Amino acid sequence: MVTSFALLFLSIAVIESMAGILGNGIILAVSLSSCIRNKTWSPYDMIMISLSFSRFILYSCNILDFLMVVFCEQSYYEENVFVIISAAFIFLNSSGLWFGAWLSVFYCIKVASFTQSFFIWLKQRIARLMPWMVLTSWLYSFATAIPFAWDDYGVPINFTAALSMANSSAMRTTRKDSLGLLILLCNAAISLPLILSVVSSVLLIRSLWVHSRQMQNNASGFGDPSLEAHVKAIKSVCSFLIFYIIYFICVLLLLCGEFSLLSNGQSICVAVLAACPAGHSMVLIWSNPKFQELPARIWMHTNCPARTRSM
Repeated sequence: MVTSFALLFLSIAVIESMAGILGNGIILAVSLSSCIRNKTWSPYDMIMISLSFSRFILYSCNILDFLMVVFCEQSYYEENVFVIISAAFIFLNSSGLWFGAWLSVFYCIKVASFTQSFFIWLKQRIARLMPWMVLTSWLYSFATAIPFAWDDYGVPINFTAALSMANSSAMRTTRKDSLGLLILLCNAAISLPLILSVVSSVLLIRSLWVHSRQMQNNASGFGDPSLEAHVKAIKSVCSFLIFYIIYFICVLLLLCGEFSLLSNGQSICVAVLAACPAGHSMVLIWSNPKFQELPARIWMHTNCPARTRSM
């Protein structure tokens, strides 16, 4: 039985998913228009398009999943829709984590002021490496999701496969010896990009902090625009890292079945899973003036007719 507390957090997760669709739709539209206008695919735009596209589809699948469980629960399980959505969630979730990690690596390579030969080598070749990094991430995520699409009717055991907003409450039949392998694959899929993101973020924060202290000692103080830009960048990177770690912890808790079916703890984790990528997208929009132009234009156009009618 679903408690009112659990239902509240599931409803919050739906609202967060809608906000995620809006935020990632803005990033995707702006990045695509930039590529079309410039007739080139910069490494940054390539990462942002891949990241926002995977999250846009992920949030759309989550809302569709929730609606199907609520209104079409019988056909949801009888027609193996749950298996398809579970595999799609693993694929899109892993892809989003990888692209978020590559974004942190890209920031670290382009912004951090390290003089080691390896960083210099990466700075010179990041534009050529980025397409292969994106392609490898798609392929790795696809390979991780394949086992979850297998419909294996061997020795049945029931366990809570907490994989997305609605299917986190579903009971699935699978082989007992394959459960550990599936959890191991998921952990590997999210652990590797987490390590990349943590290492690159820590290096970038250290570089920005050292540079900010030097600027503070040599310049006029915190009124310096360059110094304020560095402080803003440090806050953005820290927020990225916090979102990433919280998301990682919640995914592990759900995959390992730490909570009972539709419990309060599980509902909170589901809401946090929906909130972290959406919050990351909002920080990206807040920290990049290019992404702020489209919402500003939309807001201006929606207010103009109202002002005209009032006059």
